[in-house]
Amino acid sequence: MGNSFCLFCGCVAQSSVGVVEQWGRFHRLAQPGFHFFNPLAGECLAGILSTRISSLDVKIETKTKDNVFVQLLCSIQYRVVKENADDAFYELQNPQEQIQAYVFDVARAIVPRMNLDELFEQKGEVAKAVLEELEKVMGEYGYSIEHILMVDIIPDASVRRAMNEINAAQRMLLASEFKGEADKVLLVKKAEAEAESKYLGGVGVARQRQAITDGLRENILNFSNKVEGTSAKEVMDLIMITQYFDTIRDLGNSSKNTTVFIPHGPGHVRDIGEQIRNGLMEASSAQVNDIE
Repeated sequence: MGNSFCLFCGCVAQSSVGVVEQWGRFHRLAQPGFHFFNPLAGECLAGILSTRISSLDVKIETKTKDNVFVQLLCSIQYRVVKENADDAFYELQNPQEQIQAYVFDVARAIVPRMNLDELFEQKGEVAKAVLEELEKVMGEYGYSIEHILMVDIIPDASVRRAMNEINAAQRMLLASEFKGEADKVLLVKKAEAEAESKYLGGVGVARQRQAITDGLRENILNFSNKVEGTSAKEVMDLIMITQYFDTIRDLGNSSKNTTVFIPHGPGHVRDIGEQIRNGLMEASSAQVNDIE
């Protein structure tokens, strides 16, 4: 049920307070409930004030220390103090304009002493300063300032674009640094893998050649022991001829066949064998000369 009254009586709703006058001057406050008025004695209900918390949104445009124009959006939550409702009723014609004027005054005195970054970091300090000033001033008029919220700080559109570009550039720089470190690690690991692969490949080739040498030596010894009258040279010629024909067979069976021109015939095999033996003998002679 809302506020209702007539000439002789009235009902003041919950969270409200009535102002009763007698012969045109303040007489008393009417608390929530039903009240009788004596018009013969000059009593009447002059008005009713709500004691609920009200909200006032204020938009302030000002400039920071580094010459950036910003808009501050403040939300002021205030209420009428029941005990001082007569001051709120009689002292201020428009309390919203009064509150807004003090918010403008305090904000425009504090913000120009801050840089834009400091304003974003210390917006709570701005709200606190506005709250202290409003509490001191509006308390004299029967109003209580409950909270002040600095809802938003809006720089000029060009400044916002510049800030976004700076932020994007910083993130791109950071991403490039991380990408460079990742590429460096990949290159190092690739080089280590190649070195390890070459080392293992060399070990494998050395073992393969060692196995071939051991096998040839064992074959020569076995053949010489089992076939009497044969020399090591004849055994080597036989092995080389066998390897030669195996090579010719592998070339013919290869899946990627190409035309290969090589000298062919028993005489050519003998020449190849003599060239290998001459090379081995020259190498052995050079080692002997170095020792002497």
